[in-house]
Amino acid sequence: MTTFTIDNDNNITAFGSAEEAAAATTTPFDSFASQKELAKLAASWPAERLVAIWNSLPGVTSVKGFKSAKAAVGRIWERIGKLGEPEKPKADKPEPKAKHKAKGGAQAAKGAPVKGRAAKKAPAAKNAPRAKRAAKAQRTAGPREGSKTAQVVAMLQRKNGATQAEIMDKMGWQGHTVRGFMAGAMKKAGYQVESFKPEGGERTYRIRQ
Repeated sequence: MTTFTIDNDNNITAFGSAEEAAAATTTPFDSFASQKELAKLAASWPAERLVAIWNSLPGVTSVKGFKSAKAAVGRIWERIGKLGEPEKPKADKPEPKAKHKAKGGAQAAKGAPVKGRAAKKAPAAKNAPRAKRAAKAQRTAGPREGSKTAQVVAMLQRKNGATQAEIMDKMGWQGHTVRGFMAGAMKKAGYQVESFKPEGGERTYRIRQ
């Protein structure tokens, strides 16, 4: 199932699965795989953020506001929901940018960025070195306070670590998302996470000291 991630800068990316999203993403993010899940996230967002997300999507007409959060979510989902689907015949005239970013299976592994914000900053090729430097700086400085990564790190730094169930409850994740996050985001952030399962107990994760 296609999983979408959205970071604090409103960059939306499509992945083939939740595991791929967690493994490929190092910055704090929220994820959703349906309009219902997007609506649940949007319930805690200010109206201005929904407007900013919509206005940054490629090929849309900018708006100053929406009648309701439900209306905003519906329009945003309709715009991004087709990412990751198989490429349609040319005669169908799909949205050019969505089609361009959904070429076969490759897009699922690499992700299909939705936003057009990069066009305002600089070409993607020029942004790459800056992105690498930013990721390196983040690993050096540690996760940002209050981010999902920081919350998970705090749990895993406890003497006995944290069980998978505890992490799922705290972060609102499913089991496969926890496993993907440990194998991807935590590793890329420079943390060595050990996993063990006591006899008769639950799967537990702990940062190796």
